[in-house]
Amino acid sequence: MLARAFFTFNAHALLTTTLSERQREILILRVATLRQSSYVWAEHVFMARDAGVNDDEIAGIARGPGAPCWDPLEAALLRAVDELVADGAIRDSTWVVLAAALDVQHLMDVIFTVGAYETLAWMLRSFAVSIEAGSTSI
Repeated sequence: MLARAFFTFNAHALLTTTLSERQREILILRVATLRQSSYVWAEHVFMARDAGVNDDEIAGIARGPGAPCWDPLEAALLRAVDELVADGAIRDSTWVVLAAALDVQHLMDVIFTVGAYETLAWMLRSFAVSIEAGSTSI
C-alpha cells in the first residue's frame, strides 16, 4: 500500500509537474549524484538528453552549481538540491533566485521532486537494486 502511494506521488514529480522536463531532469540527476544512486542516474541520463540537457551539462551536474554551463536559474536549481539534501531547506539566497523565475507551484514541485527522488534513491540503494547491463552509471 505504501509503495503504491509513493509511486503515485513520484508519478506526479515525473509526469505532471509544473517544471520543464529539463528542470526536472537537472534536479533528479543532481539527487542521483549526491546520493550516489547509479540506478536513478542510469534511468534519467537518457531522459535528460531527450529534455535538451547536453553531455557537457550532464557532466556539469556532477560538478554542481558552480559549473560554468549553468544559467542563474539552473545554478539555483542545483543549489536547491544541495541545500535540501544537506540541510532540509532551501537557503534564502537561493530562494530569492528561484522565486524571481518560478511561481509557488513550481517552487513546491522543486521541493517535492527532490524529496521524491531522494526517497527513491534511498530505497533503491537499500534494496541493492542494480542497473541494467549497458546503462550509464555515475
